[in-house]
Amino acid sequence: MHLIHRGIVSKHHKENLLQSFKQSFKKGYGIETDIHVTKDNKFICFHDFTLKRAFKKNLSIKNLNYSQINAISSKYNKPIPLLKDLLKCSKNKHPLHIEIKPIFSKFLLKKLLKETSKFTKSVFISFKHENIYNLLKIKKNIKVGLSFSPPTSIKKIIKKSNNKNINCLILDKSYLKSRNIQNLKIEKYYYTIKTKLEFNKYNKNNNLIFENL
Repeated sequence: MHLIHRGIVSKHHKENLLQSFKQSFKKGYGIETDIHVTKDNKFICFHDFTLKRAFKKNLSIKNLNYSQINAISSKYNKPIPLLKDLLKCSKNKHPLHIEIKPIFSKFLLKKLLKETSKFTKSVFISFKHENIYNLLKIKKNIKVGLSFSPPTSIKKIIKKSNNKNINCLILDKSYLKSRNIQNLKIEKYYYTIKTKLEFNKYNKNNNLIFENL
């Protein structure tokens, strides 16, 4: 199974926008998206901790209400969507890998589970593994994955993969070189495949998180 990274189907589709997500679904792919929480506890599909890179505003997501974020992003014709908007347009037909960027409190994790409860194709992933372990403490029968990037050792990845409650691993494409990683029985997704050449090279035997195909 392949997922489009932040809905970036092509250079014409900007990251983490509802129109990009919809186009990804039309192509028959699932989505990998990042989420943050606003000051008024709204989950949004956005990668960064601040608005600086995308909107030239050195403002933190956690310190802004969604109405403020929506007003700023809409001026740039790149309105930041709520997670619930993505869930709705997925119609529970397309896989969603929801990456939790910051550390979420127990309250927020419970709220996230409630908001996504009817969307069975949702998988929660995070580089901050504390989020995943805390989610499992709240609800064991959910789909979760642990994300890794270099220089995390292969030994550490293998050790963490032995947890039977973990459904998948999200791995930098550099780990494709490891036979030990490839031999793991757990489901694996490799990111970020950024060119058609890379996609064609790896897509036959691997699950990919790709963009700009």
